[in-house]
Amino acid sequence: MRPKITLKTIAKEFEVSISTVSKALKNSNEIGEELREKIKAFADYYNYKPNSLALQLRNQKTSVIGVVIPEIVHHFFSTVIDGIEVRANEKGYNVMVCLSNESYEKEVTNLSLLTNGSVDGLIVSVARETQKKGDYNHFKALTKDGFPLVLFDRGTDSLECDQVIIDDIAGAYKAAKHLIEIGRRKIALLTTEDFISVGALRKIGFRKAMQDCGIDVNEDLVFKINDSKDLYEQIEQIFQQDEKPDAILAVNEIYAAIAMKIAQEHGYVLPDDIAVIGFTSGLISEFTTPSLTSVEQHGFLMGQQAAELLINRIEHKAPSKYIKEVISPTLKIRESTILE
Repeated sequence: MRPKITLKTIAKEFEVSISTVSKALKNSNEIGEELREKIKAFADYYNYKPNSLALQLRNQKTSVIGVVIPEIVHHFFSTVIDGIEVRANEKGYNVMVCLSNESYEKEVTNLSLLTNGSVDGLIVSVARETQKKGDYNHFKALTKDGFPLVLFDRGTDSLECDQVIIDDIAGAYKAAKHLIEIGRRKIALLTTEDFISVGALRKIGFRKAMQDCGIDVNEDLVFKINDSKDLYEQIEQIFQQDEKPDAILAVNEIYAAIAMKIAQEHGYVLPDDIAVIGFTSGLISEFTTPSLTSVEQHGFLMGQQAAELLINRIEHKAPSKYIKEVISPTLKIRESTILE
């Protein structure tokens, strides 16, 4: 049995655009006769059949919103999905969720599948690998065609679309300022690699708080964590420094929870010896011992706002100018920073 082929397969074979293949198969005179006949013969040989269901769906409303998230394990993303679904259901839409697993290739595949007539619009948090590559062409192809798109959490100025983000700089500033106010000066920062937008912005907020309070940042206590490597091993390096920290600010709750565990293994009493703050006030933060002070990102609200923006785009109720909603984070103070 010959393999099933698509317009994309034929276009790649002849090194032409999908549009050229489509016109050739429709016997358009816009395409030269020789190329036209070759394309038609190739399509006949492989028994090419148009995806009639996709063609039909592409021309009608599905009342389905596509959502692409990097991962599901983080409490933050699950709360965003909750917010999206509540608002979407209120407006008569269903939600279809896909995972990119932080992969550029999987994100490209997800977008291709979802926009083939399955959904009316997309809400996406960009994959880490996409940010590292800086390649947003798969998104630009959608926005160029006017396909409704909303980014959330990990925004970028490279795309013309609606976005909903948290004020990451302000969140880290509030957290660092709180640590300073309880008397901490040797604050370690657990952040992401610089190409991840949220980590880079939170680092700016941390540095700004330290600067405003007249405290020098010890660069030996700024750790850029590579999530593809052993987290425990990397975070334990905090406690190998000559200058031991008296506080830790982590850009997510997983880094923070691991740091707390390691600190306790090294004999630190929390928060007396070392205070810890993380981002995302999820179940991990609530049930660690001690409970973890956290920057609340209001994921449910973010999801609701993202769904509202997208549905307005789908139903042509949005202004021509793209909107960037910025959510103000708050600090949820728990036992990891409460001194007796």
